[in-house]
Amino acid sequence: MKLSVPGRAGAAAIVTAVTLLTTGAITGAAPASPLAAAAPDLPVANVKAHLAQLQSIATANGGNRAHGRTGYKASLDYAKAKLDAAGFTTTVQQFTSGGRTGYNLIADWPGGDTNQVVMAGSHLDSVTAGAGINDNGSGSAAVLEAALTVSRTQYQPTKHLRFAWWGAEELGMVGSRYYVNSLTTANRSKISGYLNFDMIGSPNPGYFVYDDDPTIEKTFQNYFTGIGIATEIETEGDGRSDHAPFKNAGIPVGGLFSGADYIKTAAQAAKWGGTSGKAFDACYHSSCDTTSNINDTALDRNGDALAYAVWELSS
Repeated sequence: MKLSVPGRAGAAAIVTAVTLLTTGAITGAAPASPLAAAAPDLPVANVKAHLAQLQSIATANGGNRAHGRTGYKASLDYAKAKLDAAGFTTTVQQFTSGGRTGYNLIADWPGGDTNQVVMAGSHLDSVTAGAGINDNGSGSAAVLEAALTVSRTQYQPTKHLRFAWWGAEELGMVGSRYYVNSLTTANRSKISGYLNFDMIGSPNPGYFVYDDDPTIEKTFQNYFTGIGIATEIETEGDGRSDHAPFKNAGIPVGGLFSGADYIKTAAQAAKWGGTSGKAFDACYHSSCDTTSNINDTALDRNGDALAYAVWELSS
């Protein structure tokens, strides 16, 4: 998640023209299943294995995975290789910011109605200070595992599924804004919902749900109600992550968040556990945001909620 500093980074984007990104059209689409499939459990061990890979990438590339650095491109290449092997149609979209080249990764699952696109995304970049494992390896790894689970189960949704990993979020949602701006008005209208996952494994977690779109919000709330977890409306990251460009373009958005540098209250600790009087993530934007900075229970619950929402909203 980016720092809430207005105009922190101006970005000039240069397009890599990609028909898939602006039309959403997929040839050879498989027929949609007439029966709604139940959402599978998202294996937290698999999500953690992706986090371990992102940590190794950061360690091998100067300690971070930031925009314009080798660690970011290596992170993107890791995800792309997994998605390509799983049968996704992947596209890398290129832009520039701060004189450095950035990249978005888009993965389309063949099939479904391309006039009704459900997207799930996360930012893949870290700050330069550290590996960014909670911010935002956690969201990126869970979105990746959800996509791989779509392939593993050979899910055939009614709507078209698209997954995305954004570059340069930490510089002001540069990659996601570039993507949205690259869409025609007609193709923006084909996106029935964008789901954002930015920091979902905070070590002193809360359970926050975006309240931007009532249908998406209710979908997440239904999941958490089903497992006996009370949620709160997300306010700390409002407008500070990659859902903002979609929302500003009139696209319905939603998402999950487990907290950054806001302080957990006594009431929240009574409700969710953890430690009151301390930040949800004391390692936010710091060098200690490593694989040790993850709460497995929060990562597991939020990952399963992610999968539930993707299946429910696309069926």
